[in-house]
Amino acid sequence: MTKRIHIAGILFASIFGFSFLFSKIALNYVTPIGLIAYRFLIAFIVFEVLRLTKVIKISIKRPQIKYLVLVAVFQPILYFLFETYGLRLVSSGEAGMMIALIPIFVAILSAIIIKEKPKGIQVLFILLSFIGVLVIQLSKSGTSGNSEFLGFILLLLAVISAALFNIASRTASTKSLRPMEVTYFMMLFGALIFNTIYVVQLIIENRLSDFITNLYQFEIIGPILYLGIVASIGGFFLVNLVLSKVPAHVSSIYANLSTIVAIIAGALFLNESIMIYHIIGSILIVTGVYGTVRFNRRAKNMVKAPN
Repeated sequence: MTKRIHIAGILFASIFGFSFLFSKIALNYVTPIGLIAYRFLIAFIVFEVLRLTKVIKISIKRPQIKYLVLVAVFQPILYFLFETYGLRLVSSGEAGMMIALIPIFVAILSAIIIKEKPKGIQVLFILLSFIGVLVIQLSKSGTSGNSEFLGFILLLLAVISAALFNIASRTASTKSLRPMEVTYFMMLFGALIFNTIYVVQLIIENRLSDFITNLYQFEIIGPILYLGIVASIGGFFLVNLVLSKVPAHVSSIYANLSTIVAIIAGALFLNESIMIYHIIGSILIVTGVYGTVRFNRRAKNMVKAPN
């Protein structure tokens, strides 16, 4: 695996790590569905401007659309819906533990569906990274109360959706679809679905004007621009780029680095404390990521070596 892909993996983890910070700020002013709707609307508008001005080129053939729909259904649609409503029923610590299962589900499902099997040593490093997230989340949520069973079911469905997205994007890359085209379609699909849901919700609640007046609040503009442009366009482009170059179980392990970035961002901008369990968990996560990537590169080198 080239250094460029390794950097892309670290970058998307960093971008998504900071997205927790911006989401927390924006949710003080808008509902979760509203935030997702604005996020993908901004992302699609910017993407469309880039396409119309020929800064980027999007070329999608009709036979390829079914693969793109599959990608977009899993991520952003199902993942964001399940995660958004699941988070309302469980603590953030418990949610973090569930989301940390994504690399494990990716490893299992990619082995079954697309026959990309991780080496035994990689499985150990994937589990090590998961344990690192678990250490942090268990320590944070030690005083939390009982959670609703429905919340766990919804988050489990979010985990499965994220795992299937990794596999669907990996498959799309084998159908001559570039990461830019996959990301463009995701933003289009996300903007259509989530804005439809949000508008219907506002109509039912007789406050359709909120769709515009929410944006009068200056405090929400920065977070929405970050989430829409940097996280949705930049972050998902980098995810799809990495998935086009490496197996799904390798790409997914980078996501656990976002936990570390979120901790650092919280400490720097929200005055949250960094505890000893944060440090221990972070060391385990980084070791797990490094080992998974390292042994994937070694396996590639062995394939290329002459007999």
